[in-house]
Amino acid sequence: MRARCALATYGVVCAISVGAADAVRIIARLEHEALDEVSGIEKSALGDFYWVHNDSGDEARLFAIDADSAVLRPPYIPVSAADWPGHAIDGAWNFDWEDIALADGVLYIADVGNNGNARRDLGVYVVNEPDPLAIPKMRTLKFLPIRYPDQQHYPAKLWHFDCEAVFVADEMLYFITKHRRPGEIGGFEAGAKLYRLDTLFTDRENVLTLVGTHDGIFLATGADLSPDGSRLAVSTYDALWIFDRPADGDDWLSGTAWRLDLDRDVVQQLEAVTWDDAVTLRLVNEDRDVMLADVTAFSPVAEPH
Repeated sequence: MRARCALATYGVVCAISVGAADAVRIIARLEHEALDEVSGIEKSALGDFYWVHNDSGDEARLFAIDADSAVLRPPYIPVSAADWPGHAIDGAWNFDWEDIALADGVLYIADVGNNGNARRDLGVYVVNEPDPLAIPKMRTLKFLPIRYPDQQHYPAKLWHFDCEAVFVADEMLYFITKHRRPGEIGGFEAGAKLYRLDTLFTDRENVLTLVGTHDGIFLATGADLSPDGSRLAVSTYDALWIFDRPADGDDWLSGTAWRLDLDRDVVQQLEAVTWDDAVTLRLVNEDRDVMLADVTAFSPVAEPH
């Protein structure tokens, strides 16, 4: 597979031949120095911009970027765009932030990275979505500690309790796991589990509810619900998935599936996905590339017999 590139008004655009011609296009690069390991993206409900955050070890902060991937900040702050430190979040700590979701004006920042399957402080920060041009920082509303119902040991015997993909559907927060071979942080297994958050305790662990499983997903790295709530997008290292809303219940991984295979040499370490509109996904990898994917190019996945 090859990437065909052409000049655009803001840089280089590359059309990647994967699954269908020009299904994925690299449209921009994150130039801000601090955005060096983005692991989550979510389109704002306030305008045509996006919230992004870095992976583990960064400060507790979000960055707002516009459609051209330029960083947004309050105009009255006396720092240059290059020196802007992001929107700090008081009362939060980035141990291993892996994804971000938005619903009803509230941001959910998932500190659920669990590479060694041994963490006992997993949880989600809840923050009111601010206007990034009006305020420089924000405060957490609460932190929701979570625990998997089927994990009894730390580290786990089966390393199936890492998560990089969260989304909100019908006012409920969901988590999709990625799996490793036991004892091998760099050794991966196919499969994913879907969990739901049913309680909102802040003073004790919220035990998640196991909703469903999927054997075909390999290393889920991001998730987002479509604007009309009818389809779920899931990113992985080697493919993009879309699941139609299930006919019954909320096992989103059981819905009719669509898939677009990716060339990892081109998309690199794909970490985050959000919907731009009903037919377009916006993607970010840890190498600063911002991409668009054409949903109409996905192929149906045959149901197992």
